[in-house]
Amino acid sequence: QVRLVESGGGLVQAGGSLRLSCIVSGRIFEQLDMAWFRTSPGRDREFVALISWSGVNAEYGDSVLGRFTISRENEGTAYLQMDNLKSEDTAVYYCAAGLGGTDPSNYPYWGQGTQVTVDS
Repeated sequence: QVRLVESGGGLVQAGGSLRLSCIVSGRIFEQLDMAWFRTSPGRDREFVALISWSGVNAEYGDSVLGRFTISRENEGTAYLQMDNLKSEDTAVYYCAAGLGGTDPSNYPYWGQGTQVTVDS
């Protein structure tokens, strides 16, 4: 049984920073690509970032490129560093683990989500 637990969300002023964490347990973490997606009212689930199982390759959504950074540790934790936050970044952020790519259907394992609110 794979379990993902996110943390680090909260309320921040526009221009500020937050770091989200995702702890993965129950399977060999090193074999899974990790990704972050987000949802907000009236918007479809949006791809934010992914990092390959090796940690070598990363990819970002256009709206966060240059502001967000994804990383991972071999011990089973993935991170999303979010800088220069904007009001449009307000969303529930989900950590996911699976085969990789920007399609959510490639990720069978999901966390419960963590709310990020950016106050403009």
